[in-house]
Amino acid sequence: MVQMEPKWLVLLAVILSLFAETQQGLTSGFYSSSCPKAEAIVRSTVETHFKQDPTIAAGVLRLHFQDCFVQGCDASILITEASGETDALPNAGLRGFDVIDDAKTQLEALCPGVVSCADILALAARDAVGLSGGPSWSVPTGRRDETNVSSSPDTSNFPAPNDSIPVLRQKFADKGLNTHDFVTLVGAHTIGQTNCSVFQYRLYNFTTRGNADPTINPAFLAQLQALCPEGGNGSTRVALDTNSQTKFDVNFFKNVRDGNGVLESDQRLFGDSETRKIVRNYAGNGRGVLGLRFYIEFPKAMIKMSSIGVKTGTQGEIRKTCSKSN
Repeated sequence: MVQMEPKWLVLLAVILSLFAETQQGLTSGFYSSSCPKAEAIVRSTVETHFKQDPTIAAGVLRLHFQDCFVQGCDASILITEASGETDALPNAGLRGFDVIDDAKTQLEALCPGVVSCADILALAARDAVGLSGGPSWSVPTGRRDETNVSSSPDTSNFPAPNDSIPVLRQKFADKGLNTHDFVTLVGAHTIGQTNCSVFQYRLYNFTTRGNADPTINPAFLAQLQALCPEGGNGSTRVALDTNSQTKFDVNFFKNVRDGNGVLESDQRLFGDSETRKIVRNYAGNGRGVLGLRFYIEFPKAMIKMSSIGVKTGTQGEIRKTCSKSN
């Protein structure tokens, strides 16, 4: 059963809506006249899938993030033709396509040719966070969809789990996102999962002496080795936020602080003086001042990220089917 949002989260959503900025030609309530039920339909669709499988929230959120980091937030990642973005290694295991397709089918029946797939992605990501117990916010809309086939090579500069902090900082900066945005957005891993194969190298033979990554808390290392034995099934799924994998909270930052980061790039956040300070600021009690800061900053970072390279006005198109251009 989906729990009702706490009153403080509802209040936070109202406050954030007052500060939602119009960016890159986007505006909140873009469909208020052309398709008034658009946001409600997306929300109910995400909720239906979430009730069946709460882990789909992380899939939808990742889908939006991956889309925005390759040629902008234009739903190009949804195009499923050969050699597209979905065929690239960084996009292995992407989920949530059925959620977006489901919402699109309903919206086309109600308001044909009005709501873009790119906006559905942005709205669904917001709703996935809210349903997981995180904050909600007013999503600036008005995006249009890419008309060309997305390209797998375009993902070559995507953030990788073994990237150093300077490299990650630069990759985010290339998209107009600063270090604070970078750390804040990585907080989405609070509801994420990954395969053993992605981080198994940290557990065995990480050093020249054949030891594990020394930044891993010894007790946590034993847990990870039990989940991902050497030579075992690399496709086994592991939560990126131990003990809180379906709840959007600040536990992820507490794990990083305590040496319990699953991905090397996540744990490296505590090895850099600038990113360590942000992690410590966020790693407070979820209902305390420090924890609340993350709930305020995450929507701001999402609005900023969701504005990367958007197409508006007469650019692009409104796809009839999200998996292919018109």
